[in-house]
Amino acid sequence: MTTTLVVGLDGHGSGERALAHAQKLAKLIGDCDLVVAYIIEWSPYSFQTAEENAERHKRRDEEISIAIERVIDPAVAKVKKAGLKVEGIVRHGDVAAVLNTISEEQKADQIVVARSSEGGFTQRIFGSATSNLVMSASVPVTVVG
Repeated sequence: MTTTLVVGLDGHGSGERALAHAQKLAKLIGDCDLVVAYIIEWSPYSFQTAEENAERHKRRDEEISIAIERVIDPAVAKVKKAGLKVEGIVRHGDVAAVLNTISEEQKADQIVVARSSEGGFTQRIFGSATSNLVMSASVPVTVVG
């Protein structure tokens, strides 16, 4: 039976540490697939004009392309080079909720994330996304320091 680990990346060293830990776990487990995910925070609840919404959706597509190029593709290449099976996903939304949704869609056994982001959002990420994920995930969450 294959084990699946979802790894939340943040585009910084903290996400790299989460990925390194997930790779170690995958090698220990043996038959293991990794799903690396980058979530672009996105709230559907902001009020904007029709023009702003059109511009926002154009930016959304650009953000996905940039995230794939700068975060997901390098992570996927690193994991494949280590001889592991991997898939990359980029989504918009609430970080904790989307990571949990991805874990449910992928029938994951565990989620691996960093304690906090090194991107200048330490208090906000640790205060919200990571702790919200730990409290609400439908699978175990490993938090890497």
